[in-house]
Amino acid sequence: MKKIVGRLAGALLALVLTSGFAAAQSKVTIAIGGGSCLCYLPTVLARQLGEYEKAGVAVELVDLKGGSDALKAVLGGSADVVSGYFDHCVNLAAKKQELVSFVVYDRYPGLVLVVSPSHNKEINSIKDLAGKKVGVSAPGSSTDFFLKYLLKKNGLDPTSASVIGVGLGATAVAAMQQGQIDAAVMLDPSVTVLQGSYPDLKILSDTRTQKDTLAVFGGEYPGGSLYTTAAWIKSHEKEVQALTTAIVNTLAWIHSHSPEEIMAKMPEEIVGKNKELYLAALKNTIPMYSLNGKMDPKGADAVLAVFSEGSPEVAKANIDVTKTYTNKYVDQVKKTTGSIAK
Repeated sequence: MKKIVGRLAGALLALVLTSGFAAAQSKVTIAIGGGSCLCYLPTVLARQLGEYEKAGVAVELVDLKGGSDALKAVLGGSADVVSGYFDHCVNLAAKKQELVSFVVYDRYPGLVLVVSPSHNKEINSIKDLAGKKVGVSAPGSSTDFFLKYLLKKNGLDPTSASVIGVGLGATAVAAMQQGQIDAAVMLDPSVTVLQGSYPDLKILSDTRTQKDTLAVFGGEYPGGSLYTTAAWIKSHEKEVQALTTAIVNTLAWIHSHSPEEIMAKMPEEIVGKNKELYLAALKNTIPMYSLNGKMDPKGADAVLAVFSEGSPEVAKANIDVTKTYTNKYVDQVKKTTGSIAK
């Protein structure tokens, strides 16, 4: 009889624990602006490592064509959080929409302006892009913002080039190879894939390293982050903290493992058939990933400065950029886990 009672008690305890765990697993949908792009790797890798579950949140990743599409998903209510570029938070602030970044995983944007191999002879500088067809992930995405900024910086009308949405992965590479566009703003691994086929690939602007980012923007320029509406953060602090913890722990894992180990954890459909090229691109990208998940206030200021230069709407909006991000949740990770966040 004691054994039966003991078994029943054990079963009841297990049921309570399981129910408690299920209750702790809040469901969150994250919209990604192109999951195959290495700039978004930490978001996907966190799932592969089980970091979301460890932090107490069940995450569904929805892969979309570009950052603007991911943003639309959140504003439209079909997703909770965007895994995309921080600059959208600044741009939307000019439209009185409160979007807040709560963990940053890219120290640099990693954006690269590349000339289509079939147009190498006629395009030698950014000024030569006037009247040309330039590919971006999607109109209104960070790739589009970057193009307009470079055109303005080089004395051209930001609308002087025709913008064509080509995605970020295989579709962008195909558009370049087939000469459907004259140039494109791309990210790795697509840039490295193209360089594998065209060693003389012409690059007009590159932001994959600190040196190049400083040359383009005059300061560090944060790229990928998790962000959402201020209202959602206020009503889902537990989930926001869990997502932040998962990303910060993933960043720590990235910087304590080899590129080969990181690649081994990524889904096969993202790595693709040519593992050597993916690995080469990953090695180029790792320095881009944040060490701690925190927003550098100077980096946020640089984003505002860039948009103020390229967008009259942003320049006139008198934006308080400190309201477009928070380091509160990253700081909390350090307090509770002793993570690398500094």
